[in-house]
Amino acid sequence: MTPRTARRRGALRTASAGATAMAALALVLAGCEGHARPDAAEENPDAELRVVTTTEILADLVRRVGGERVQVDSVVPPGGDPHSYEPTPQDAEKVTEADVTFTNHLLLEEHALIKTVDANAREGTPNVSLAEASETYGANVIPLVEDVGLDVLWLGLRVRGDGEARGAGRSSDILLSATDVSGPGELVAYLTESLGKPNRYFDSTDGFSAADTTSLPPAAHTHLNWAFTEPGVYELTLQARLKNPGGEPQPVGEGTFTFAVGVDPHTVADKGDTILDEGHTDLTVNIDTGRMSAYTDLRTGGEEQEEIPPGDVVVDVPNRAIEEVPKEEEFSFLGRPGEPVHQLPQAVLGKHVHGEIDPHLWQDVQNAKAYAQLIRDTLKKADPQGADAYDAGSRAYARELDDLDRYVGDQIGRIPAERRQLITTHDAFGYLADAYGMTVAGFVVPNPAQEPSADDVEKLTRTINNLGVPAVFMEPNLVRRASVLTQVAEDQGVEVCKLYGDAFDENTRHYTDMMRHNADELRRCLGGSA
Repeated sequence: MTPRTARRRGALRTASAGATAMAALALVLAGCEGHARPDAAEENPDAELRVVTTTEILADLVRRVGGERVQVDSVVPPGGDPHSYEPTPQDAEKVTEADVTFTNHLLLEEHALIKTVDANAREGTPNVSLAEASETYGANVIPLVEDVGLDVLWLGLRVRGDGEARGAGRSSDILLSATDVSGPGELVAYLTESLGKPNRYFDSTDGFSAADTTSLPPAAHTHLNWAFTEPGVYELTLQARLKNPGGEPQPVGEGTFTFAVGVDPHTVADKGDTILDEGHTDLTVNIDTGRMSAYTDLRTGGEEQEEIPPGDVVVDVPNRAIEEVPKEEEFSFLGRPGEPVHQLPQAVLGKHVHGEIDPHLWQDVQNAKAYAQLIRDTLKKADPQGADAYDAGSRAYARELDDLDRYVGDQIGRIPAERRQLITTHDAFGYLADAYGMTVAGFVVPNPAQEPSADDVEKLTRTINNLGVPAVFMEPNLVRRASVLTQVAEDQGVEVCKLYGDAFDENTRHYTDMMRHNADELRRCLGGSA
């Protein structure tokens, strides 16, 4: 049975309403693009393979390799953010009809999106995670280094290990529950989403219950705010369980962590305990070993992290961490507006679940070339009769990508070395910096409130002044997150320029165009020789 025949048989199970919705979407997209190259808007009923990708960038790579033999759809819509996009039933339907599915993964995509792909990909069809498999094709991966220069501890949640011995996979959930807390006041751990809305994970104000649970995929990390309504000593117990698709949660580990809130941590710590008062630490479960720990870079200067048992650490929440309760009503769970609370900040606004490896590999053009080679081989296995066409498409695209790589390097190379500094809305440009000789000098670090604080403005202003940068950079799909960046840029008289990170927009619909724009914009805005 050919892929097209299998797909048509599967399509008989598709609801007509979903098909109508997909056709309507195609008509909408068709009006947005008149480019001669293969485009998402162009329906190809004679294609041998129907391919679904998670993002538009991946979809464009597949079209360039597959040509007329593939019909490609992206789950994340134009301008969407793969970090936060929540899939719909129509998206699940797309996946069921696919002969091949491609994700980026390395925790780039929202976990619900990965689960939708894995649950609905037809048995026996390729389901490829490009970032994770592309190393064998020469892709270069780099660690995701986070350093936002906070003057208090940066505290998050983390899952270590892959849990393979427990039957875990990338669609599994690790459930982290707050089961008990003692202390003089209330403890609330919450995340401030990209538009300023708080999402409570653990909240002792009404007692802990099953609702005080959050989930992470294997090998993932997330940021949180940790708020305490009264000074004193708190002890928080966390429980971890593993839930595999279709199964019941199974216990993994439990640990109790001590917080010194507004009091001298040395009076709380026992001899030999580690006081966590700076750097980056996560309350962590290792699903391979079943151990809970504080996973911290405190004693290594940020070079690497170590696991310290819960009973051997005290988390310092100093008086300089005092914040006022925001005036917005949705923050009333913290107290009355203007009241003081001790709070360790989440540091990066919005839901930001990620792993230890930076997933934005395509910002290095040679990595995109590795993706294209992996795509070629995957399509050849799914459609052997098209092998020659896929080889030819891959060779032509490889030449284009080599030209693009030289172009990006040349444009950035014309920028004076002292001006190759990136300040952006989102930490998505590590590969660009690594491959082409730039430095990621900072990204937006707003407070939980919707309005930027004086401290936010002062920190970003100091960075811009110290580096003497003439411009900062904003991603078009993250404009709503950029209030701090645009305010400071206006005050300091520096330009706000545009870089593409995770998504296209109505002006740019192809990967090569995106990277050429980025190179041109960097040179134009940071200054470069003719």
